[in-house]
Amino acid sequence: MTKSLASHLSRSVEDYLKVIYHLTETGESATTTAIADALVLAAPSVSGMVKRLAEAALVEHLPYKGVRLTHRGRRAALRILRRHRIMETYLVSCLGYTWDNVHDEAEKLEHAVSDDLIERMSRALGDPHFDPHGDPIPALDGHIVDVTTTPLPAIAVGETVNIARVGTGAADRLRWLADAGLVPGVRITVLDQQPFNGPVTVSLDGTRRVIGRDLALQLLCTRQD
Repeated sequence: MTKSLASHLSRSVEDYLKVIYHLTETGESATTTAIADALVLAAPSVSGMVKRLAEAALVEHLPYKGVRLTHRGRRAALRILRRHRIMETYLVSCLGYTWDNVHDEAEKLEHAVSDDLIERMSRALGDPHFDPHGDPIPALDGHIVDVTTTPLPAIAVGETVNIARVGTGAADRLRWLADAGLVPGVRITVLDQQPFNGPVTVSLDGTRRVIGRDLALQLLCTRQD
């Protein structure tokens, strides 16, 4: 997508493209219901917008499966994702925001600031590849780092891994994880995995941390080289 076309997309369209990107990141199609739930909108409204996005060649509809982004739509989604994640990184690194309260501010600002300001922020940060939550920041050309991660509950007892990414935006969970030191970049060893959806116990710098299964599923890890 050209810069001029991307820059003239409405905020609503950008929000739709970003949500569809997230829903299809694993290769699945985004259903109308899933999009409506993510945007907290009525399904008929979503159906109408999806039709308009298809007419603009930003998405394609797959009968009985939902929609997925076209090449043009994906480039537009990655552009707004880049803006959001650079904004989050700048707010945390330079303005004292914490990772649990930065998302909403970035949501407001990502549609308003100029491309030039975003790129100045990126250069000031040293052109980072990841945001504070461990999410990859798309490059200007649309390339995005593909990091293979494994949810913490799938890691075997005795294995040492790095937390690479946190798959939650819930402020209360992010605060708990930060207080526990369970943030991207730290190395942990799995000490125990309780059965039947029980908690996971890990060691972090010699300190034991017990993590509920639901939260543990949102800690995405990379194995040691």
